[in-house]
Amino acid sequence: MPVSRSLYAISILGLLAAPAALASAADAPHGACLTKAEQRAAVASHKAIPLAKVLKAPRERARHAETVRARLCHSGDKLVYVLTLLGRSGKVFTATVDAASGESVSVR
Repeated sequence: MPVSRSLYAISILGLLAAPAALASAADAPHGACLTKAEQRAAVASHKAIPLAKVLKAPRERARHAETVRARLCHSGDKLVYVLTLLGRSGKVFTATVDAASGESVSVR
């Protein structure tokens, strides 16, 4: 019995979507990340420093890295900025920064 084209297309789309779902789950190593509105509220209530201040610090410490992505996420009972950085060598690494103080927590 031949498989209809629409069923074939749906099965291909399912195969393509599965890695994307796994990647997004693996991309959030910390607790749930905040939405833009929640981020603004956290900064306004002084639970987190502004992202601009956080992004300025890695430039001073690691002058040869460019910030590719920045997220504000829960890590236990604290908020942390999870920064994805691209090094001059092309290596991608992640830096975690305490959102309240701006201190670096880890670099992977």
